[in-house]
Amino acid sequence: MIYGYARVSTGSQSAAAQVAALEAAGAEKIFQESRSGENRDRGELARVLKALGDGDLLLVTRLDRLARSSRDLLNILHEVGQRGAAFRSLADAWADTTTAHGRLMVTVLGGLAEFERELIKARTKEGRDRAKARGVKLGRPSRLSAHQRGEILARKAAGEPLRDIARTYGVHWTTIGKVQP
Repeated sequence: MIYGYARVSTGSQSAAAQVAALEAAGAEKIFQESRSGENRDRGELARVLKALGDGDLLLVTRLDRLARSSRDLLNILHEVGQRGAAFRSLADAWADTTTAHGRLMVTVLGGLAEFERELIKARTKEGRDRAKARGVKLGRPSRLSAHQRGEILARKAAGEPLRDIARTYGVHWTTIGKVQP
């Protein structure tokens, strides 16, 4: 089965041209929606991905109608492949997993995206390390002051139940349990 997916960014736009191109290319069932690519809740995309099965083909007119970034594209193509289906973009000849060349291009793109992700992780770690060296405290700020933590330790040592202590400070009892000397 050949499935088509058409998306426009706003309600004032029409997907008619996309639908016509998908039908001309042989799409038997077309899922269409009016959603920004930035919107993670694309219900029709989720429906078409769920409908895909072994030997099916997902067809789009252009890659930007399907994905908002190379990472998003790779995630979608991974799911398509997991379902035993193939993918093809009408305007992007290289994005065709029904051919060996298309699979190679997607694999290369995936490798580049993974490499880029590793670079981002390394830069982020370096930045965090530099911030820590400057004395910046990372993470969520503590809801309890140093004075309150001292009081909590004394109350815990006296055997008072954690839930009772937690009510006093307006925190969950597990927060009280994590307070250490």
